[in-house]
Amino acid sequence: MKLEDELKQKKSFTSPYHRMIVNIMFTGNWVQKHISVKLRPFGLSLQQHNLLRILRGQYPKPCTLGMIQERMMDRMSNATRLVDKLLDKELVQRDQCADNRRKVDIVITQKGLSLLAQTDFIIAEFDQEYKTLSPEEATRLGELLDKLRD
Repeated sequence: MKLEDELKQKKSFTSPYHRMIVNIMFTGNWVQKHISVKLRPFGLSLQQHNLLRILRGQYPKPCTLGMIQERMMDRMSNATRLVDKLLDKELVQRDQCADNRRKVDIVITQKGLSLLAQTDFIIAEFDQEYKTLSPEEATRLGELLDKLRD
């Protein structure tokens, strides 16, 4: 569906760049909502899921809060608060670093790894859910988005 129809907008945008930015923001929110709905039954927010995937990528090595924050998709997320919530769910473990007492190491637990394994289908389904674009179009769109951020 065209962006103008989604937004029930009668006036045109001021420029193709204006339409592009609004479309990127609208589509980003649409994708996030789509994924969030699928994560809800697992008791995870999109940011918590992202944090767990970062930790799984480092496993069994620990991560620091700074490392997590640098790798989060939503860099405005409060990593400390997210870790606290995942600690309460026993999905991560937080330990003071033996070498540097000011540093805190965070590691995903076996319970966290198991939960992530249950959610892996969400990412795997992207190939089917977004088939409105060919693999070549998806690659090109990714390249264009990369170029936009340069």
